Amino acid sequence: MKKFVLYSLMLGTLATTTACRNIEEDGQTIIQDGSGNGNTDNLILSGKITSNVTLKANKIYKLRGLVYVTNGATLTIEPGTRIVGEADKNGALIITRGSKIMAEGTAANPIIFTSEKPSPKRGDWAGIVILGSAPTNASFNNQQGVGEIEGGINNTEGLGLYGGNNAADNSGILKYVRIEYAGYAFLPDKEVNGITFGGVGNGTTVDYVEVAYANDDSFEWFGGTVNCSHLISYKGLDDDFDTDNGFSGKIQFGIAVRDAQVADVSGSNGFESDNDANGSALTPQSSATFSNMTIIGPINSSSTNTNVGSINSLFQNGLQIRRNSSISVFNSVFTGFPVGLFVDATKGTPTDKNITSGSLAFENNILAGSVTPLKYGASTSSPTGYSITDLTTFFNAKGNTSLTYTADVKLTNAWAPAGTTPNFSPAAGSPLLTGGVFTHTKLASWFTPVTYRGAVKDASDTWYAGWTNYNL
Repeated sequence: MKKFVLYSLMLGTLATTTACRNIEEDGQTIIQDGSGNGNTDNLILSGKITSNVTLKANKIYKLRGLVYVTNGATLTIEPGTRIVGEADKNGALIITRGSKIMAEGTAANPIIFTSEKPSPKRGDWAGIVILGSAPTNASFNNQQGVGEIEGGINNTEGLGLYGGNNAADNSGILKYVRIEYAGYAFLPDKEVNGITFGGVGNGTTVDYVEVAYANDDSFEWFGGTVNCSHLISYKGLDDDFDTDNGFSGKIQFGIAVRDAQVADVSGSNGFESDNDANGSALTPQSSATFSNMTIIGPINSSSTNTNVGSINSLFQNGLQIRRNSSISVFNSVFTGFPVGLFVDATKGTPTDKNITSGSLAFENNILAGSVTPLKYGASTSSPTGYSITDLTTFFNAKGNTSLTYTADVKLTNAWAPAGTTPNFSPAAGSPLLTGGVFTHTKLASWFTPVTYRGAVKDASDTWYAGWTNYNL
């Protein structure tokens, strides 16, 4: 339902008229006491932010419907600020092209986006969308290189468009930020994720961001060049890290943990990567580079039991690389998914050609605790002659392990129950303690060379604790 919200000059007086729309509320942005009793901790954001605004530390702000930062404005959020999605309003914060979010929390005072409900659950509000002017292979209204972000964002004024020619575009800062209970299915395959990046450039800083209990993907990138580090996806519904439409950024130090009983009807993966929905040869091609990721699936691989009957049957792959994607992954571990790595060349320009050309690299990784470590879907339109045996031989030659057997990576405390902070450090004897290699040209810049695999060095490395919350 579309609501036009009318506030009187007196705080607390509110009248609404209702027409037909389901998640958007238009009108001038109002930041005020919405309780009617002078409570300055009950502040409402609605409509459009068209000039610079600062959300103050230790206050609580409420998103009422879709809130747009537009007109080149900057939204600054101080450390310790809490932003909640108003109950049953499907609220979202959308940073439009040319605008910025400056959300720089600290380890002691993170910025928190969450539900306002006393008993929260995934999908209580919609999420965060950041749109920039970096390159993408998407198109909108026959304009190549500009996309329309999914999720029902208003495009009557171009507010949901992303993409352009500025790889160094700057949408601001996200640092020490938690995003909890977000995600909204506007239409099938057109959801708002925990956080969505559309054409975000590498002038943007994204570091220390946790998405917990998302109702769709935790992190999804549509094109863009933004580099990110220290990301956590905790018990989301669909995919943990989803890359589409020419995303070419760099990601290092990421963790994902799944709930064994919670998966999406579309099939849940650790990574899902497409060049685009059709697997076209459009450029820029999806070519993101990941290193030092710890992706923990639903099967507890601290034992050799890989009975998938004890998990949700909708779980699929640690990684699904398909539809002409050429992402690369180094120095990482994917454990506890029914399938470790699925190279799917069945749709569009065959994905396996990216392996033979060298644009898709998969090196110094561990696939563990999977019933099927490596799966291959051969192209039917332009076969390359690859077989599953060829892929296994090729990937093993690149320093990968556990492609043909189940291995214990000694992360027994990573499946900690809710209410406790998991321990992601590898135990003594784990193959993760060594094996990090940074000689590949794709790792020549931006990445921090380390000697270990996965996101955590050892017990002394606790970057994932303190500012995060696993007791949700």
